[in-house]
Amino acid sequence: MKKTILLMAVCLCFIGKASAQWVVSDPGNLAQGIINTTKQIVQTSTTAKNTLDGFMEAQKIFQQMLADPNFTPDELSAISFGYAKLMSESSDVLQDLKNVVNITGMSLTDAERLAIIDNAYRSLLNYRNLVNYYTRKNISVSYLRAKKKNDTDRVLALYGSADERYW
Repeated sequence: MKKTILLMAVCLCFIGKASAQWVVSDPGNLAQGIINTTKQIVQTSTTAKNTLDGFMEAQKIFQQMLADPNFTPDELSAISFGYAKLMSESSDVLQDLKNVVNITGMSLTDAERLAIIDNAYRSLLNYRNLVNYYTRKNISVSYLRAKKKNDTDRVLALYGSADERYW
């Protein structure tokens, strides 16, 4: 028994290095992952650009509201706070999108990334619609006040004609 154990120990000392098999890769899966990531980046960029365009339009309308005599300074302050809140929420969603696209930031599967991007897209679309709704309501308040004063021409000139305005 001792002789067998000693013989096995000597044999183990002279055994060579063991190696694993070659790395197995799936080029189809790798290519699909690259395609999905590229689509995510394109969709994220488009969504971010659309959100930025919405912010720029809201800023332009708010600048027009500052010249509107139908709003008091306190009302303009409240309107400004409302826009700031909506834009802050939208920027939080954009930050989430940025974290999803940055692959080193989170370890997510492609399905999880796409789910987060879809959710962010719906949120940004919702915020854009809220900004448009908020803008239309504020302009309609100004229009109603101008109507009481028989001064609707000034409001229509300020915010655009029927062909120029989106509200």
